[in-house]
Amino acid sequence: MTEQTSAASVPAGRAFTDRPTPITAATVRQQSAGMRHGRYLPFGTVDLPDRTWPSKVITKAPRWLSTDLRDGNQALIDPMSPARKRKMFDLLVAMGYKEIEVGFPSSGATDHAFVRSLIEEGAIPEDVTISVLTQAREELIEKTVESLVGAPRATVHLYNATAPLFRRVVFRNGKEATKAIATDGTRLVMEYADKLLGDDTVFGFQYSPEIFVDTELDFALEVCEAVMDVWQPGEGREIILNLPATIERATPNVQADQFEWMSRNLSRREYVCLSVHPHNDRGTAVASAELAYMAGADRIEGCLFGQGERTGNVDLVTLGMNLFSQGIDPQIDFSDIDEVRRTAEYCNQMEVHPRHPYAGDLVYTSFSGSHQDAIKKGFDALEADAKAAGVPVEEHTWGVPYLPIDPKDVGRTYEAVIRVNSQSGKGGVAYVLKNDHKLDLPRRMQIEFSRIIQAKTDAEGGEVTPADIWAVFEDEYLPTTANPWGRISLSGSRTLTTEDGRDALTAEAVVGGEPVTLAGTGNGPVSAFADALARIGVDVRVLDYAEHALSEGGDAQAAAYVECAVEGKVLWGVGIDGNTVLASLKAMISAVNRAQRG
Repeated sequence: MTEQTSAASVPAGRAFTDRPTPITAATVRQQSAGMRHGRYLPFGTVDLPDRTWPSKVITKAPRWLSTDLRDGNQALIDPMSPARKRKMFDLLVAMGYKEIEVGFPSSGATDHAFVRSLIEEGAIPEDVTISVLTQAREELIEKTVESLVGAPRATVHLYNATAPLFRRVVFRNGKEATKAIATDGTRLVMEYADKLLGDDTVFGFQYSPEIFVDTELDFALEVCEAVMDVWQPGEGREIILNLPATIERATPNVQADQFEWMSRNLSRREYVCLSVHPHNDRGTAVASAELAYMAGADRIEGCLFGQGERTGNVDLVTLGMNLFSQGIDPQIDFSDIDEVRRTAEYCNQMEVHPRHPYAGDLVYTSFSGSHQDAIKKGFDALEADAKAAGVPVEEHTWGVPYLPIDPKDVGRTYEAVIRVNSQSGKGGVAYVLKNDHKLDLPRRMQIEFSRIIQAKTDAEGGEVTPADIWAVFEDEYLPTTANPWGRISLSGSRTLTTEDGRDALTAEAVVGGEPVTLAGTGNGPVSAFADALARIGVDVRVLDYAEHALSEGGDAQAAAYVECAVEGKVLWGVGIDGNTVLASLKAMISAVNRAQRG
């Protein structure tokens, strides 16, 4: 961002305006019979009349820290298994994150073992710094530092509560005792780092006064200065001061004022990395992060898609893509945003909302006819402008109504941008299939099939009836006795586990009218079947998969839906069978047949 300008320091002392008079029972009774809003006090403001951040412009990416494996993981109903943790770590590294908080190793054997596995297996690139969190207790600090032995670059993140409510209610500490916890903890981190870590580890230190946004600014400054007096930051010896909004409590402009105040008043500022850690309790975490960055923060801490406690940490994907949409390199690779989303959903076992900025299934889709018309005209104009400028369309300045970025820049296609919604038929395409035929199509498959129905209505006109919808669905995905289309059909399969734990699959099929036995191996039946198809010259890669039962009972049928890349085409297949594995293989065959059907 733009270089920070200096300004006169705000005098020490209480930096917030006076709070209102405490609530009384009488005032509560005077409220309406509805919600008791009078129980809550407005947040104070910062006395900073010469604030400079409103005129700042972001021109470059901040430093990023992902805390998906710590803050994000601890907020999951089902915390990540070691395999899911490793997959998340590898994703973050592949995307380009250089600072990753990987756990709370003193909290238990699971986190400690994961940190050790990253180090011992050589999974941490030389340019990536891992960070671990600890409370300010000696036995926890020792175990935390011990977990980092052998790491190429590592940071210990120490925190203690400094906010008045925590001092009074939770810890019953005064200010001096609170400050002593921070300084004593810092000394212990330094002692154990000197004792346990070798010269091969580039070691760093981070301190967080929790909850910063609720802490008196002058006291937050006092604690941070005391911690720096112990750490002694200087040339080549940075300190990270993280000022967390552990609970988002005020409008984003107030947090920006708090950051500008701290940035002005901290000594040794050139050796401080000022880090912002917003949560989304008020729904404004992204704005809080951006304004804090404009106000002096150097680094932003968050999670992919806003995973985290309560309403979540700030969303690193939205922040990065916001920069991208303004022509700023986010220094993070979002070029295959669906793969990022799928991996995060697998690791967190939580779905990303279809309206989630930049990554949701529906965010580049317009259902409104007027929107569709504007988008179509925008694409036409963009093509004409690029031709006139003598450059390819993908290199021309982007400008299409209702689309803030080019979907292709994040790995999406244009097929789903202009289409009708599920209300194309009487009662809706998806409604008819689910209620009349018990088929609950995945969202992206709904998009694909709606486009097919729209093509029928465009060609024939008039209303599409439920019977028409089912007939088109069968003809597109499910060959029947009366309409036996498709080059490949499948009658059965069997799977064995090999000595190395892989699946060996044999399937009886008819290919081009001739009976064939297909065989392949993989890390599951679907992977093994893809290998079997490859051996007969069919290149298929599974991108997404869903299944559900069509009825209850011992003779229940299962429906499987598989999104595949077949010979360069991305499309869905459907399989229905009493055996769920066979249903999934039939779905793959459906996709392959559709691709070859043309």
